[in-house]
Amino acid sequence: MTASSADLGRLKKTFTESIMAFSFNVFGLVAGTIVAFQLRLFEVAPWAIAVYPAIVSLRGVIGGLLSGRLSTGLHLGTVRPCFFGNTKSFYLLIRAAAVLTLETSVLMSAVAALFGSLLWGATIADFVSVLGVITATMTLGLVAISPLTVAVSNLSFKRGLDPDIILYPIESTVADVLITLCYFLALNIFFSRGLAGQCVIGLLSLAMLLTVAYIILKNARENEFVKTIRESFLTLVLVAFIVNVTGSVLGKIAESFGRRREIFTAYPALIDTIGDVGSVVGSTATTKLAFGTLRPSFSAMKNHAVEMFSAWGASLVVFVVYSVLSLVIQGILALSTFLRFTALLLTANLMAALSVIIVAYMVAVLTFQRGLDPDNFVIPIESSLADGITTISLLVALILVG
Repeated sequence: MTASSADLGRLKKTFTESIMAFSFNVFGLVAGTIVAFQLRLFEVAPWAIAVYPAIVSLRGVIGGLLSGRLSTGLHLGTVRPCFFGNTKSFYLLIRAAAVLTLETSVLMSAVAALFGSLLWGATIADFVSVLGVITATMTLGLVAISPLTVAVSNLSFKRGLDPDIILYPIESTVADVLITLCYFLALNIFFSRGLAGQCVIGLLSLAMLLTVAYIILKNARENEFVKTIRESFLTLVLVAFIVNVTGSVLGKIAESFGRRREIFTAYPALIDTIGDVGSVVGSTATTKLAFGTLRPSFSAMKNHAVEMFSAWGASLVVFVVYSVLSLVIQGILALSTFLRFTALLLTANLMAALSVIIVAYMVAVLTFQRGLDPDNFVIPIESSLADGITTISLLVALILVG
């Protein structure tokens, strides 16, 4: 088989598996529909809408860490495709994810309060409210989503599919739906149930705090556990600032285009898919780097072009599907609205996907060159940046296309 025919076969395989994985993002429209029809809750407190994309993004950071480490671990044999009787590395990874979830909640709340004090005069009471709601939401999300991530990684690997391509796109989509449900559940409990509701939120947060304290005490001397926490913490600090910018931009979209519910219906699926493009590019790159089949240099990007173009092409296809389904859900599908909305989404895709592809590859190469584990950085950084880049691209496209 010649090199060109081998590349063509790999292009077809990667494109097919990417389409398969990205098709799950259609369920992101469920999360978007929830948001579109719960916009009233965003009016209760000024921080509610700004915090939403931050929660989705940082849940994606934890999911991205799990996905990247599991997929590479399955390829290398350091993780086995099972729940029980797995390797020590697997269990240390799960425990680290719990610790990072609490760290994420505190960091996100602190940065949200900082942004809030500058933008809408947030108070200490607002910080406590944000901290409680975010921690309760992330706790519920950890319990619901982590087992799903492990199950998808095991199933895809056993069926001969590439978890580098399949795992994160599926996990991120289902996670977005579940974390959106958890967030609005926490908001409803907090705002609608008075003191009793606030106590429920407080108890969930306390349970998470005690669990994390126990995990740290039991694993503080495990080098792999400490390395994961240390490297991922640096990522979380960066991401905490990025996602609050995303929330501010989403607030601007809501302020200027809030009546266009089809935008909010499609929004979670859009950020999911752009993040998935980056995850395919980044995760396949980290595996190639681990095996030594890709040189850790920017000039070697051309040797990763098949994965890049496959992922981008698949994203263009599903963006057209999102346009149709969003308009159908909102009951405004017509040829004119389809053409305008599709032009809007594809314009945003052009800006966002190309940016995220470059970011994902650069992060993989730079972290590998510095002796760090790229799986602790690539998906967490690219997915949070993807959310911000997609949101900004969507705002720019709205201004340009209308």
